[in-house]
Amino acid sequence: MPGGSGRVELDEALRRVADLWAVDLWGVADLEPAVDFIVEQGGEAVAGFPRAVAVGVALPHAVVDQLPKRDDWAVKVAYRHQYDTLNRRLDLIASHVTSLLQQQGFRALPVPASERIDSERICGVFSHKLAAHLAGLGWIGKSCLLITPRMGPRLRWVTVLTDAPLEPTGAPMADGCGACRACVDACPIGAFTGEPFREDEPREMRYDAAACDRYFREMSAERRGSDVCGLCVYVCPHGRENMHPHGRERT
Repeated sequence: MPGGSGRVELDEALRRVADLWAVDLWGVADLEPAVDFIVEQGGEAVAGFPRAVAVGVALPHAVVDQLPKRDDWAVKVAYRHQYDTLNRRLDLIASHVTSLLQQQGFRALPVPASERIDSERICGVFSHKLAAHLAGLGWIGKSCLLITPRMGPRLRWVTVLTDAPLEPTGAPMADGCGACRACVDACPIGAFTGEPFREDEPREMRYDAAACDRYFREMSAERRGSDVCGLCVYVCPHGRENMHPHGRERT
């Protein structure tokens, strides 16, 4: 395990990767506070990594801002294309970071950007937004999305779990939603209760994931011209009020 200088060199190497891939937001999380939750969701093997590198890439504002017209086929195709493209790009970034850490002698496990492993609980093997939250990049909003101060929820995320001695980049941010209910009121099926995030409460206290999943499946089955929603992403003021950021937000 490297000392202080080795840690700095590793941090710098990760920053170079972020620059190479034009990453919008990234950080390092200490996962110890959430180990019980990680075990419950992904099992002991996933929970065996003490840290995580969280990487976020922004969705194009020009695409997100068309979501109120999501019944238009052109909007649907544009959003799905960007969604899928960013997921592939994030997986490549995670692969790059994993190789870098492994070449330095550390264990690293890339978590797919978008892959469901449990259709009943509707979740992946690990929560990307948990890693980003613990890395100090944002807070969990009433939409159950990771909300960043500048780009709101307008990002896709990927995570690399590791035992590399990286310095955590921050602590979880306090809730920044306040009395805002934009996402709650915009949801076409009322999937959000409006309750703020609390670590000791299950997701169901805030969000009916099963109802959201049914809504997408019903749209697809009825072929109404759209199986895209994303209104909770569109309406969040933390993204809409900063649609033209200058420079990238990094720790």
